[in-house]
Amino acid sequence: MGADPFLVVVDYDAGNLRSVERALAHVGVDASISADWADLARADGVILPGVGAASDTMAKLGERELTEPLREYVASGRPFLGICMGLQALLDHSDEGGGQECLGVLPGTVRHFGFDHLKVPHMGWNQVEWVREHRITEDIPSGTYFYFVHSFYPAPDDSGLALGETTYGLTFPSVLARDNVVATQFHPEKSGDAGLAIYANFAKWVREA
Repeated sequence: MGADPFLVVVDYDAGNLRSVERALAHVGVDASISADWADLARADGVILPGVGAASDTMAKLGERELTEPLREYVASGRPFLGICMGLQALLDHSDEGGGQECLGVLPGTVRHFGFDHLKVPHMGWNQVEWVREHRITEDIPSGTYFYFVHSFYPAPDDSGLALGETTYGLTFPSVLARDNVVATQFHPEKSGDAGLAIYANFAKWVREA
């Protein structure tokens, strides 16, 4: 692969689409925002952003005929980064809205916090403790604070999928990783220098893949 890989940010009208694009530009990455399945097919790296409801996300991905191309891209082994709803969409199923089938890339369910004693959504800065090493977290200390906005959390079937963990009423996996897939429940684009480091590490991974 050449010095300038083709990195795609998936466009399905996600609310954080432009802020992800700006964060990538800040670390010197010229990403293409696209809803074209053909761009996914030839991409060297893909980022799936997202905020909001699982049902809206899956509906919009379906309307743009991106569901199968996303699964095919992941199966190809090329680097993939999911952000917030882009993490939750990777699991089999979300409990949101009475139940929503998702992409089924990673086995597990997305569950509601359902606390009486803590405010939901979980909103603001919180720590992420790394539970194993990964190139996406290179030079980012365990215990670093990142910015969260979510009412649901991932509950993967395999606890070994957890790359980072966060505690808010319960301890949940705030970063998942398997093979070529990594996904964060927090928003790197809202997380200052540490978040920019996540994007820079992903871009480095794509260049070297």
